Amino acid sequence: MKKYFLFLVLISFSNWAQTKSVSNEETAVASRVEAFRKALIDPIGVTLKELTSKDLSYGHSSGVLQDKNVFIEKLLNGESDFVTIEFQNQTIQINGDVAIVRHNLAAHTKDSGVEKDIKIGIMLVWQKQKNKWVLIARQAFKLPS
Repeated sequence: MKKYFLFLVLISFSNWAQTKSVSNEETAVASRVEAFRKALIDPIGVTLKELTSKDLSYGHSSGVLQDKNVFIEKLLNGESDFVTIEFQNQTIQINGDVAIVRHNLAAHTKDSGVEKDIKIGIMLVWQKQKNKWVLIARQAFKLPS
């Protein structure tokens, strides 16, 4: 009976440890997503480079696809200018070293000086590389009316 009880305790602890680990990873990913949001509003090249993979695939709701260099360049030169951004209804799903983050993005932009309000859906794919979560892919899509 003692062995059976010990077995149940070990199983319970194992499940608790896995849940705690996932929530710690979710917190780490959420922190990186927030840092990314802030970097979109106040773009700093070093910060954007640190948050994104060298192989970044950045998709816009218009269908335009950018690599890391073009994505960062357009933010730094004001072609893509986020004045405000709010991430709404965010979910984070972690599977090993990959995290899928989904949210709606509500923003006020001033791309190339033209002001506009947008609301689009976003899927971000983050990967844990060298103990840091980096953005490897982003795809925006138009929300149903």
